[in-house]
Amino acid sequence: MAVKTQELKLDIERIGPVSAILMQPANARACYVLAHGAGTDMRHASMDKIALGLSERGIATFRFNFPYMENKQGRPDQPAVAHATIRAAVEEGARLCPGLKLIAGGKSFGGRMTSQAEAKAPLPNVKGLAFLGFPLHADKKPSIERAEHLARVEIPMLFLQGTRDGLADLGLLKPVLAKLGTRAMLHEIEGADHSFAVLKKSGRTNDEALAEVLDTLATWIDQLA
Repeated sequence: MAVKTQELKLDIERIGPVSAILMQPANARACYVLAHGAGTDMRHASMDKIALGLSERGIATFRFNFPYMENKQGRPDQPAVAHATIRAAVEEGARLCPGLKLIAGGKSFGGRMTSQAEAKAPLPNVKGLAFLGFPLHADKKPSIERAEHLARVEIPMLFLQGTRDGLADLGLLKPVLAKLGTRAMLHEIEGADHSFAVLKKSGRTNDEALAEVLDTLATWIDQLA
């Protein structure tokens, strides 16, 4: 199957350009605007695997760097900068993939910033948000404050969460999502951590766990109106 990969620049108003990558299979039926986590960039091996795996499932991905990662600064951007970056990425994803169903979200920090941006003002043309490990709280600091804005998100949300995720106590996350009703769907990856890695004694590999993540995501995208 032919897959077109383009290295691009994403211009963020009043902030400047960042690097981006569009990976688009010939038979793409949707585009996922995929934001990276706090400690990685868009070229991290995990991001490559996700983008490649989704392309094999007929889903295009538009990846981009947040400005702090583009400029090799240690601390993540302020939320306003992250939100502006996501808005620019969503607009560019829609422009590059006309006619394709548009989804947004990403890994950890990137997913949370996307949901915050959507809660502030709907992201144009985005049909749903997908979180690859929503970071409900800091490690060993259980709390639900980071989820308060989710009540203001009015489009469908998919939460793909490992049962060993140290940044999301499922005992806290489940009641939060229950309050969101049919807008929120939770899929648990048995034995997986925040990066969807599993223990050897689980009897399956990290690649098999990731395949479950990507299969679930592709099915959910297909079911979106």
